[in-house]
Amino acid sequence: MTNECSGSCLCGAVRFRTKGSLRGVVYCHCSQCRKQTGLYYAATDVDVSNVMLEGEDQLTWYAASDFARRGFCKTCGSALFWRRLGADKISILAGAFDLPSGLTAESHIFVADKGDFYDIADGLPQYQRGSPGVIVAEEREQE
Repeated sequence: MTNECSGSCLCGAVRFRTKGSLRGVVYCHCSQCRKQTGLYYAATDVDVSNVMLEGEDQLTWYAASDFARRGFCKTCGSALFWRRLGADKISILAGAFDLPSGLTAESHIFVADKGDFYDIADGLPQYQRGSPGVIVAEEREQE
């Protein structure tokens, strides 16, 4: 998808605009994403250079691992971003985009770690760990 999109956290203290191609939405079921969001992470990604932020002073970054960090609003706590250290892309939570977002679902990753209280039955491709073309923290360990 190529266009300009905008979005924000729940309270509006952090706003963002993107331009350029957005990847399809990938649903991550790893234990970190489940614990941060309460279910699973639904995110697209875009080149870091194509993201403009307002209220960046209200954004807090949490080092979730030695490989990646997660950005959230320090006022309302909304999870907004995930970025592998040194990567040219940044993941943005799909639910943070204003509607209409134009986003489409792509796949599920880390389904081996999914919660035991739900099923995945949407027909999208499922990967036990990461999938081809999707940047995940573990890729750095394999390099």
